[in-house]
Amino acid sequence: MFNRESQAFFYNLKTRPIQSMLDYDYLIQRSTPSITAIIHPGKAGHHKAFFGTKEIFIPVYVTLEEACLKHPYASSMINFASFRSAYLSSKQALDKEQIKTITIVAEGLPERQVKDLIALAKHKNKTIIGPATVGGIVAGKFRIGHAGGSNENILQAKLYRKGSVGFVSKSGGMMNEMFHIISRSTDGINEGIAIGGDVFPGSTLLEHILRFEANPEIKMIVSLGELGGKAEYDIAEAKKQGKITKPLVMWVSGTCANLFPFQVQFGHAGAKAGKEEESAQVKNQVLREAGVIVSSSFEKLEETIKNTFLKLNLTVSEDTKPTIPLDYQDAVKAGLVRRATNFTSSISSDLGDEPTYNKIPLSQLIAEDASIGKIIGLLWFKKNLPNYFTQFINLCLVICADHGPAVATAHNAMVTARAGKDLISSLIAGLTTIGDRHGGAIDSAAKYFREACDNGQAPAAFVENMKKQGIYIPGIGHRVKSKRNPDKRVEFLKDFARKNFPATKFLNYALQVEEVTLQKAETLILNVDGCIGVLFLDAMSSTFTKEEIAETLHIGCLNGLFTLSRSIGIIGHALDQKRLNAPLYRHPTDDIFYSD
Repeated sequence: MFNRESQAFFYNLKTRPIQSMLDYDYLIQRSTPSITAIIHPGKAGHHKAFFGTKEIFIPVYVTLEEACLKHPYASSMINFASFRSAYLSSKQALDKEQIKTITIVAEGLPERQVKDLIALAKHKNKTIIGPATVGGIVAGKFRIGHAGGSNENILQAKLYRKGSVGFVSKSGGMMNEMFHIISRSTDGINEGIAIGGDVFPGSTLLEHILRFEANPEIKMIVSLGELGGKAEYDIAEAKKQGKITKPLVMWVSGTCANLFPFQVQFGHAGAKAGKEEESAQVKNQVLREAGVIVSSSFEKLEETIKNTFLKLNLTVSEDTKPTIPLDYQDAVKAGLVRRATNFTSSISSDLGDEPTYNKIPLSQLIAEDASIGKIIGLLWFKKNLPNYFTQFINLCLVICADHGPAVATAHNAMVTARAGKDLISSLIAGLTTIGDRHGGAIDSAAKYFREACDNGQAPAAFVENMKKQGIYIPGIGHRVKSKRNPDKRVEFLKDFARKNFPATKFLNYALQVEEVTLQKAETLILNVDGCIGVLFLDAMSSTFTKEEIAETLHIGCLNGLFTLSRSIGIIGHALDQKRLNAPLYRHPTDDIFYSD
């Protein structure tokens, strides 16, 4: 059915079995991958996979028809479709003249559909492996899906080079165990097939045994049957008629069924004996009487296979075990590689059963009804902040969330939304206006007030020194609010701090500076940015070291707070414009001074 040049279509984009086949191709040093194309309804393009250490593209087609046109030499299809669509896709493949073999992996296909596929396959002289199969291996030539198990199993069972034994069973799981048994007791597998455990398999044990009989590379045959059905009777009859001349070793599993006082259903749909002649004991006896070499038990099967093989007097040569590159993740797990990482995360992890924020499990934070302020403390400052600090952060978020539609952040977002752009674009447009002139003064205010206060500089001297340098004092001044029209937001912040903070050293200093600046103009008040900045200094003073405070200001944490809170309002304004279905905005010309 398969050789080293065989090309197959793979139906359904299943990355693991696809990679398994490509790994086997590389292991046996095929010049070209055995999978020539993938059929995946609803998704065309290319699938990237490894062929050894190199990455390759495998074309993906929506229909089998297109794949056949582009790849006329593909002669088989490995069907990983679900039981709901396996019938139609398999039938389409049977109707394609170039496809000679179909492997159906799905379990649970209705018996009527399976019978229909079998009849069509016989009519067109084609082969079906399955349904409910893991496929098989032609050693050193071709692998179907996951057959043979992991790459380690492939190597241990010597499935990378041809042996002299043909093996066929119903069970895919037992097939892997038999591969190991046969590798220990003979020169290994030449071909191994699992026909699947359904009541009506697409191809029978006997059909594959007769193929093995006709294959000159195969010197002996091993088959594993099971209770239920009459497939083994067909084998016995073929043996009597002389159709099977090569040594055939068999065992029919399920002899323990007689220990139960009721009918036992094993793992496969067909693995149950409704009549005595379907029992494992009777079928083993019938096979033995027909001349088949039947082991006395499964435990003795390996010994029986070994003794049979030794009688062939075949020369067994030592082989060199090939190697296959490990996937990086597998190599890491095995401790075989080390590589410097490109990123470092010290605030959270998603490696365990649940995410952690600064090593605290998410479930614990939910159970504690953790506030956004607490989460910011963990993720921004890597600290479990005290309650007054987290409440202060929550208050800042509420106060700074929005300041009406006229400010730059909201205005830009509204114009962008009215231009028909998406929410993310509108948010970004608003955020780009945050800076030293708008909302970006919190860090600067904290920096300058901290330096002046810690250095013992008198408020008046601080104001005068800033003036000499030509620097506007960050956090001082408002375009609309004034001493006679105070900013309520600042009042809320000051009131909260005086009631909850251990001390307000920096706030007190900033208010003394405000007294000086108000003598120059009544709009030179301590604004929201300045108030948040100095209160953050006061909040940090009791829980942060001086070095941590300096680092916090340097990396822009405080401006991040304004950015986070204002994002709430920006999103609100963008959604509001979309909800209102506002038209494209054009600024009125009478509001523009055109200067020639």
